[in-house]
Amino acid sequence: MGNVSHRLIILSGPSCVGKSPLDKALKRIYPGIREKLQPLILYNSREPRPGEQDGVDYYFASRESIQNMAGDDRYVVMDVRGDLQALDLIEMENFLKKGDVFFEGNPFTGKILLTHHKLQDVNKLSIFMSPLSAEEIRYFSDPETNVFLPVLLTDIMRRKLLRRTRKQKGELSLRDLENIEKRAESTYRELREAHHFDYVICNHDGEDSEHWDAFYYPIGEARKSLETFVALLKGEKAPWAEKWSADTLP
Repeated sequence: MGNVSHRLIILSGPSCVGKSPLDKALKRIYPGIREKLQPLILYNSREPRPGEQDGVDYYFASRESIQNMAGDDRYVVMDVRGDLQALDLIEMENFLKKGDVFFEGNPFTGKILLTHHKLQDVNKLSIFMSPLSAEEIRYFSDPETNVFLPVLLTDIMRRKLLRRTRKQKGELSLRDLENIEKRAESTYRELREAHHFDYVICNHDGEDSEHWDAFYYPIGEARKSLETFVALLKGEKAPWAEKWSADTLP
């Protein structure tokens, strides 16, 4: 990919940590900033969730068709929690010629966008959303707390995912519960990727929280997350943003 002057903005974090409501709040409160960001749309082999639209959230395609893209240099194909995703490099390059491009999604996909050799010349701003702060991770990593961090993270995100999915679908099927468990159990592995990102935003108000949209303006940590994200987009100081090292998560 040739040199382009605009940025690839990468927002990643575990499922249900608050990425989607952050994006929606940005559209609502800071429309002038959000409208300048061209969404990066990936191909995805999974079924659409309630409310998702083909060509808006993802290009939904069969697993076989995405597998076939692996032989074409135009695409980068990724396995994400068992689902296949693909990035159209030519489409992204065309977007970057016009303005900043925004990706919101899974940390494993985010890391590939950060490190893939075909994207090495792209200017990037990468932000990771975490359900715990670096201070909390240090605290719970102390053997005296008698807390096993991977289990704690799974428990935290399982509750958020259950609340979100019940809100979306009402009664949950066995398949729903299995999907929730897979996503919750992936949290610890995903947080191990956080140090690759430029900044980390700690947010306890996940996608299940009413703090995002119960009132005109987000409140609590939803508000802090929004203001931090906006400051980083503007290149301003962001007091609530963290920087993690490779040993932040044990």
